[in-house]
Amino acid sequence: MSEANGAIEPSGVSAGTPEVTEAEVIVDKRDGLGLLTLNRPKAINALNHSMVHQLAAALAEWFYDDEVRAVVLTGAGERGLCAGGDIVSIYHDAQDGGDGSREFWRDEYVLNAAIASYPKPYVAIMDGIVMGGGVGVSAHGCVRIVTERSMIGMPEAGIGFVLDVGGTYLLSRAPGELGTHIALTTARLTAGDAIACGLADHFIPSGRVPAFLEALAAGPLERALEEFTEPAPESALLAQRGWIGDAYSADTVEEIVSRLRDSGIPAALDAAEQILTKSPTAAKVTLRSLRRSRDLGSLEEVLNQEYRVSSACLDSHDLVEGIRAQVVEKDRNPAWSPATLEEVTDEQVDRFFAGLGASELGLAPGGNTNSSHTLGNIQELSSVGEGKS
Repeated sequence: MSEANGAIEPSGVSAGTPEVTEAEVIVDKRDGLGLLTLNRPKAINALNHSMVHQLAAALAEWFYDDEVRAVVLTGAGERGLCAGGDIVSIYHDAQDGGDGSREFWRDEYVLNAAIASYPKPYVAIMDGIVMGGGVGVSAHGCVRIVTERSMIGMPEAGIGFVLDVGGTYLLSRAPGELGTHIALTTARLTAGDAIACGLADHFIPSGRVPAFLEALAAGPLERALEEFTEPAPESALLAQRGWIGDAYSADTVEEIVSRLRDSGIPAALDAAEQILTKSPTAAKVTLRSLRRSRDLGSLEEVLNQEYRVSSACLDSHDLVEGIRAQVVEKDRNPAWSPATLEEVTDEQVDRFFAGLGASELGLAPGGNTNSSHTLGNIQELSSVGEGKS
């Protein structure tokens, strides 16, 4: 690791030592900060189950630790914070009918909720690539920093999956219909876009991030932010809010595509074509997930819904086919089934929202006002992780 391009090397750990090369999450406590570094740089720090447990264990340990006044999340290497979850493992699990992915998602979503309700400042450096599960461990924090290198996205529909890790909560609360556009097209967000859509808070150039972290170690968070935050770049996405709102306010994906095509706007026409390359089933389930998430009052309730949807995706044809085409064999030619939006019935979409009985995620609303509840959740994650190690 190096400090080039905003990728931070944790102090006190020398590059090339066994601790750096072997630990998938580097955990350090120094100068009043709890430092968490995702450390799988060759995989752009993609999350696996063990990493979720390690993050939870550190957060549980620091919960009431007076020596830790803020937590900082960074990613090793120079490519990004986190490229998401390990979807190849999900592919094999879906093929084999296993439950490993459901267990991973259960623990990942509990961690997402705990980050959102953590009682100390949780500072996420969203530098470089931040996708899928990487959004889940960063965008629910209370201080989310982007740089000119940030490229943020939730590409789930392109592999036959549906927004998770609280993504439907975040995007359903973006201005107007921007979140619907992002979800259905899997658009990549710049720093300006991410701030405009509510997925980030502050812009700091990547070259100044190391100095910001030094200032954070030396003094109050507010002072460090005041010194290093710069005006965010303009959001090209926000500038297109008009036609996006007109098209994506429709009640069905078919009508959204029709409105995009009828608009005559080049960017809208491109968006329509992007949607039509995604899994038709995933597109329709995504739209319903977003609409329902708007009416749910808490992140925990949304995560409970997402867990039902994700569990159903694991049994679907399109998830296996999407990962095969995009990641495993890379022919970029998925054979979706059903093949068109018109063929996907309401009953097929309903199946993704069916209750799971005793297998429900069961997160209770109100984590932001119940610290003992939050601590209990991550302590349980920590103990589960120790039992599996």
